Order: sequence, then C-alpha cells, then structure tokens
Amino acid sequence: MSTNKPVRILHFADAHIDIANYGRHDPQTTLPVRVLDFLHALDQIIERALEEPVDLVLFAGDAYKDRNPQPTFQREWGRRIMRLSQAGIPTLLLVGNHDISPASGRAHTLHEFHTLAVPHVHVADRIRRWEPEELGVPLQVITVPWVSRSQLMTREELAGKSQEAVLAEMEERVTTAIARLVETADPNLPLILTAHASVQGASYGSERAVMLGQELVLSGSIIHDRRLDYVALGHIHKYQSLHAPGAHPPVVYSGSIERIDFGEASERKGFVLTNVSKGHTEWTFVPVHTRPFIDLKLETRDADTFMADILARLPPETAVQNAICRVQLTYPREWESLLDEKAITDHFQSTFSIQLQKHRLAEKRARLGDTLSVESLTPAELLDTYWRTIGLEESEVQAMQTLAQEILAAANLPES
Repeated sequence: MSTNKPVRILHFADAHIDIANYGRHDPQTTLPVRVLDFLHALDQIIERALEEPVDLVLFAGDAYKDRNPQPTFQREWGRRIMRLSQAGIPTLLLVGNHDISPASGRAHTLHEFHTLAVPHVHVADRIRRWEPEELGVPLQVITVPWVSRSQLMTREELAGKSQEAVLAEMEERVTTAIARLVETADPNLPLILTAHASVQGASYGSERAVMLGQELVLSGSIIHDRRLDYVALGHIHKYQSLHAPGAHPPVVYSGSIERIDFGEASERKGFVLTNVSKGHTEWTFVPVHTRPFIDLKLETRDADTFMADILARLPPETAVQNAICRVQLTYPREWESLLDEKAITDHFQSTFSIQLQKHRLAEKRARLGDTLSVESLTPAELLDTYWRTIGLEESEVQAMQTLAQEILAAANLPES
C-alpha cells in the first residue's frame, strides 16, 4: 500500500471526560455540567474529523480521570467513538496512565473496543508498530502507551533498586524497543510515533508539578529522530510543540481538550490536524470552544479605599458570564473587617462558579524575618508566604502547598 498523497490525521489527547469539579448537575441529562463541557469539546473534535473527513484519528491517551469510570461516562465516550467507527474512519486509541490499572492482568478502560472488535477502532496498549494493512491507511504508527514499572520489569528486577535506577532501566528498555521499531520500518512509507509520556524539553503544566522525578521521561534522541514524520504526544495538558521552527519531524503535545483547573486558566485547548507524507509534514493547532476560566489576583495598599479598589479592578459582569472564576485577595489581617464579601460575590452573579480566596498577612507585607509576623502565622500560612516571597508562580505555590499539607498531616502538625 503506497501513495504520494499526504495522509490527513486528527490528533487529540487527555479527554478526561468525567471530571466534574466546580459545578452542578444538568436537570435534563442529570450529568454534571462540567462533564457536559468536556463532552462538548469532544463533540467538536469528532465533528471536525467527520467533516474533513480525516484519514486517521489518533487519540494519545487518558479518556477518563481515573481507571474506574462510571458506566454512564463509558457510554458517553463510546457513543462518540462509535460515530468514527460508523463513518469508517480508522481510529487508534492509545492507553494512558489514567486508563490503566496498576494491578497486573486487570483490563484497562479502553479494553471494550478491543474485546468487541469494534470496526475501524484499534486499541494500543503495548509498544509496537501498526502496519498499513491493519490500519487501512498508507502509513506506519509506533505506539508507546503509558509505561509503568510493573509492566516493564518483574518483581525480582525491581527488588532492591532505587527509583532512579529503575527509571534509568525503564528508559533504556523503552528506547531500545522504539529504536528497533524505527530501524525495521518501511523507509518508503510515512512513520509516526505516538506516546503517552513525558519527554525531555516539555513545559509542564500545574498538573505535572508533583510528578517530576517519579516517572519515565522519553529522551530527545527518540522523538527528534528524522526518520519519523510526526510525533503525536499526550499526557501533558499544555498544548506545545517541541521542535525547532521548520525542523522535521514535528513533535506536538495536543494538550487536554478542556481546562481541568485554574493552573490551565490561560492555556488554549483543542486538537491538531496534520498532513503527513514521507519526509514532510504540515500541521496546525485547532482550538475548541471551552468554558472560560478567569483568575484574578488582587492586592491593594490603602485601607481607606480597600473595597473601592477591589471592586474597581473586577472585570465587567458581561465578561464573567458563565465563566469559572477565582478571586485571590491579599491583604493585612487587620483589614478583615473592611472586606465586603457579598459585594464581590454579587458582582459575579452570572458566573458558573466563583471562588474567593483570602490570603491574610500579619502586616501589610508579611516578612519572614519579623518575629511577631512569624508567630502569628500557621505552618501552612508561613509556607504560603515563603513561596510567594521567593517568586514562585501561583500554580507552583498551589502544588507546593498541596505537597506541604500531606507532609504536615503525616507529621500531625496543624495546617491552619
């Protein structure tokens, strides 16, 4: 099977369709409204695949938020994948870390498509190369699903080894396996690598902050191999390309299809369309319509105009309609009586969700070197002040505070 015509591919990842934070339930469907947001984003992707139509859909892993999705959510995911099947569009579903059970021998969340032999839908749950005859498309696809220690190494091999040694061994084995598949591929056909993994050089979003050093990271030598024609990545929620302008192959994280939390408030969400041919690939990111996240950080300097300053800096009510909003206020503890929370929440009446977070400082500017300030703060507040003093971004502060809470709880210390 060969052709000179580029193969049209739609690449998306990290659907997480059953995330239901920040919301209520829809009275008609009884589904959480936020789940409907994720399904709406997925619908836009499926519709585009059908409209083009594309030659292949590549899903780079994580259909759900966890390994035990409710049957209702499985039904909604299945309905949409079946539309691709019924249209005769080859679809390759890669298994991600949220799709797979840590227990050996347990089925993963995408297994049903393989068990039922759904036409045109292929499930990639191991490192291998898919051939044109299997996919019905004139290209080859190397699949690298989520790789865990238990999948790759026996208990005997893991015994007594440090985490660093285990990760190094895993990387060597995965690298060797991928190199072998690249080496033996047909050099006359386009070759794609799709992986659900972290890779060197990627910019991690807030969801990755506490995982660094705990999982396999694919090396740049793998993903930048010029014998590849496109690298379709999943696992990191931030859309990004990792190749230099004009370099081959394009290496792209499509990102998650909807915002998970405020750590992703400023990120674009969507999917990638590519035209792949041997030695040349063109691609473009296509944004989807999603519910906006608005994250405000406000701090004022004058007690006399405290509330007036805050209200003046809030966005117009029309701009926050149906949005998920967070207002973070930083002010001296002694100004607490000046705060009118109702005036703020009334301004956000038309939002989908509003969170008001108050960071109270012992003085106008809490200083770690001031003994009185230190004594008036809880351990959690001290840490929060320290992270901000050294200039951490808000997403980094939140990740560090989450980790600190776990440590404080383990040590049986008060968090607040």
